[in-house]
Amino acid sequence: MSAAMNVLVIGVGPHTHLNHLPALAAAQDAGLAGTVTGVDLPHAAACAVEYGTPGRPRRMPVTPVQPFPASRSALPDAVRRVLEDVVGRDRIGAVVVATEPSVHLPYALWAMERGLPVLLDKPLTVHPGASTDPAAAQTIADDFDTLLDAYRTARRRHPKMVVSVLSQRRWHPAFRRVRELIAEVAEATNCPVSSVQSSHGDGQWRLPDELVDLSYHSFDRGYGKAAHSGYHHFDTVPWWLAAGERPGKEIDEIEVHATCTRPSDVLAQLTVADHARLLPAFAGRNPYTEQDLLDLTAGYGEVDVFLNVAYRNRGRVMALGNHSLAHTSFSQRGPLPPAAGGLYKGNGRIGQEIHIVQQGPFQALHLQVLQTLHRDDEGIDPRAVGGADHIELHVFRNNQMRPDWQRHRTLTFADLIQGSGDSTVLPTQRSARTCAVTEFLGHLNGRIGRSELASDLADHRRPARLMSAAYLSMARRAANNGRPTSPVVLDFHRAVSPAERSLAALGVPR
Repeated sequence: MSAAMNVLVIGVGPHTHLNHLPALAAAQDAGLAGTVTGVDLPHAAACAVEYGTPGRPRRMPVTPVQPFPASRSALPDAVRRVLEDVVGRDRIGAVVVATEPSVHLPYALWAMERGLPVLLDKPLTVHPGASTDPAAAQTIADDFDTLLDAYRTARRRHPKMVVSVLSQRRWHPAFRRVRELIAEVAEATNCPVSSVQSSHGDGQWRLPDELVDLSYHSFDRGYGKAAHSGYHHFDTVPWWLAAGERPGKEIDEIEVHATCTRPSDVLAQLTVADHARLLPAFAGRNPYTEQDLLDLTAGYGEVDVFLNVAYRNRGRVMALGNHSLAHTSFSQRGPLPPAAGGLYKGNGRIGQEIHIVQQGPFQALHLQVLQTLHRDDEGIDPRAVGGADHIELHVFRNNQMRPDWQRHRTLTFADLIQGSGDSTVLPTQRSARTCAVTEFLGHLNGRIGRSELASDLADHRRPARLMSAAYLSMARRAANNGRPTSPVVLDFHRAVSPAERSLAALGVPR
């Protein structure tokens, strides 16, 4: 078993504070991680970052690097020198890339070239203007090929190299259970998944002036919902579909049509005047006219995006998909001032999502996450519908054809818990993220085999292409003055098949 790795975290913003650092602190407690060092832009590196577990506070030193254009595929020499100094000084053995995603590519390429294992945050990459510029949208798919080529090269030089993608639903017990149920019925019937309806609403109510004044997930750079929480759906749905693929029924092509709303649409749905009536103090705060806002947000990214997808095999539709991704959804924001710390959490943002998976005439799976925000003293069961941790999976099976199948059963929060003791994984996003970090470091420490890794980079060709297709559809429509265009068609082969997941498949001798 190897010694605990010292970890370099590139990007220490709110997302890292909420997600990565608690998991890394738990890994330090478990002996999986050594020191944790940060790198970020100067404004974020002004002081050490406080993090830790209960009773064990820690401070992470943060070294500044200068910003550089998102269009670069290689790090500037000055940034590279800073990173090399940190790696040598702190004896870094692994890297977490948690920056703004438009610069994921150069940081990940640098780490692989350096022989450092990488935990790469989702999405893999994105480019400014992706929702309006077809070339930027296409580059999302091309970037995956660049990453995979670099990964293969790194694996030949460093056989223990691993790049794991932190798309946490792959570790979430409820989403894993759906995949297992799909595989079980596919094995019994030879029937793939025939349709998937997925929706996600995060209740982010941004007031008109905040569209301009508060930056959020680089919405002002020409991409939005599809590039952050949307990637989870682009990853999860193909991952589920793959569990139902049978010989001769593998998906090899997608046809995608996307429709989105932009700030101009949101300002028509609920106008500046509407906000002034609903929130009397808003008019005194807001310096912008509606025309000002339309002009200032003209190049912004999508707010909501809905996709219709045909998943094909040799021209025949194997599955139909409808994927609805919305910021404009039920919210619990009330106060006029935004929550301290920005829009990442707070401002009434909640988690509600529903997935309906049909598997021919044999099985239907309904996964429901219907949460609200509430205080502990309100007497609300956090695991019930409307609770902060609600999740429920309904399983329907054709017991008329198979009497040994149960007609309907409901799996609640308690039913979906996996493991026990220190290995317990709760059916929550936070627990799944912790599991992702633990698995990555556990592999580097020799406790988890490569075949057990849930989210190897090589498995992410399909989500990268689905995300690229979504943006291509949006961008082509934008380039056509908002008029409909032909659907986007892309090949959808896997980068590696399950049978090829070995060292030899990545060009490394057995």
